Amino acid sequence: MLSTFLATLGVVFTMIIYAVPGFLLVKTKLVAENSISAFARLLMFVCSPCLVFSSITRNNFSLELALNLLISIVFISAMLLLGLAIFFFVFKRKKDDVKYRIYNLATTFANCAFMGVPVLEVVFPNNPQVIAYSAMFSLAMNIIGWTLGSYIISNDRKYMSVKKIFLNPATIAFFVSIPFFVFGIQTPSLLKEMIILLGKMTTPLCMLIMGMRLACVSIKEVFFTPSQYLIIAIKQILFPLIVLLVLLIMPFDSEMKAAIYIMMSCPVASVILSLSEMIGEGQKNAANLVLLGTSLSVITIPVMSLLVGIL
Repeated sequence: MLSTFLATLGVVFTMIIYAVPGFLLVKTKLVAENSISAFARLLMFVCSPCLVFSSITRNNFSLELALNLLISIVFISAMLLLGLAIFFFVFKRKKDDVKYRIYNLATTFANCAFMGVPVLEVVFPNNPQVIAYSAMFSLAMNIIGWTLGSYIISNDRKYMSVKKIFLNPATIAFFVSIPFFVFGIQTPSLLKEMIILLGKMTTPLCMLIMGMRLACVSIKEVFFTPSQYLIIAIKQILFPLIVLLVLLIMPFDSEMKAAIYIMMSCPVASVILSLSEMIGEGQKNAANLVLLGTSLSVITIPVMSLLVGIL
């Protein structure tokens, strides 16, 4: 357990360090604030889909794995919906304030791809099946995010877009990967290496963008707002522990349980910021929570990883 703690601590600390160049680039005006969105589009439309594709296709097809992936996405979706429902009623009386609507999503949505995959690779080296669960988490979160999540942020049903469930980069990449996974289709080696490399860029690029955003916001608002620490405690400690208790009674294999638990323990998802920017509400609150949660994950992820052994 100590080795897991030290390994995850090293990985998360390294990821946090990736944010430093982004912070300095903006502070020294080598990168303009209005250019950050271009980096975000590169992450969303190129690197993230490549990560989803490579996470699925690096596995050999088997009925057992296919069934496990199906079970995992159903369970993950159920837990996310349960969390959203619980905290929707907690914040119901304040739903007219967009800050609390952002808080609602921030209590459950996790940065499972950008932060979760590197941690999973350390905890489960040479086990691509575990990495495939991160793609299931991303898919579940995208489906819920583009429908119920968009409604919660906007408080307007018109933003619940069924079309965008299927026409967002992560979902498209998932469906493209299915025939390659099922039929064992091999991509040309050069293309395969390119996709893998672009997928591996997701974490460094995500953290660079985090650093850039941190350079553009008020440090006081990010680190000295007490209510935000409560939300981070719920998201990165309380909610994962609730999921852990449920996982203990589920008849899943131990690797699936551990993978889901680790991903649930990841910090506030950056997709919340993307959705808020798309809708035009709550951007500052979303940015503050993503930045604070990511910063504190250098403590929370290694500590929460100590419990992986009981699964």
